[in-house]
Amino acid sequence: MPEPLYHPWGTVTPEFWAAPEPGTTPPPSGLTPAVLRAGLVKVAEIAGAGHLPDATALAARIDQDATAEYGELHLHTVQVREVRGYLAALAGDHASGLSWYLHAAQLRVTIQGPGHPDVEAATRRAYSLWRAVPPEPDRQRLGAALLTVATDIHGPDSPLVHHIRGRLYDFAVPLPSSAIAPPASSARVGGA
Repeated sequence: MPEPLYHPWGTVTPEFWAAPEPGTTPPPSGLTPAVLRAGLVKVAEIAGAGHLPDATALAARIDQDATAEYGELHLHTVQVREVRGYLAALAGDHASGLSWYLHAAQLRVTIQGPGHPDVEAATRRAYSLWRAVPPEPDRQRLGAALLTVATDIHGPDSPLVHHIRGRLYDFAVPLPSSAIAPPASSARVGGA
């Protein structure tokens, strides 16, 4: 007697091959926009209570669910990933936070197009986070990544790219302290 053959995908039933009837709608999803919002509100509450690891874990789970439900190229998924970047930044992991923000900006430009105001806002959020990175060796590397993504999204001649490039140069070549100090004034404050 031969052994039964077990396929890795299990037993295929006739229902597997049945197509939905024309005009029928798929069953309602488990992750509606309202449920997604409620999950993100919960993430904010947990983070606000000072439990960043728990908030980060919940955001990761919501990200998996949103990606499974809507796909990677959907604004709901992008918003969850921006929250993950924000949480990483709150936890002091600037590299991960900036990476999430840049990833979200790239997804936004794919979904919304380079001229959309939300795309520019996403790039500005990434820039603001980079500005908050403490002066450390990673700052230049992270700035280069920011400049690359911003250039890809907005073009090499955009005002935002020029601004980022200028700030990168300022951080790479710090001015001498005498150039930063305010000019000496002969007037005294308070008439003294």
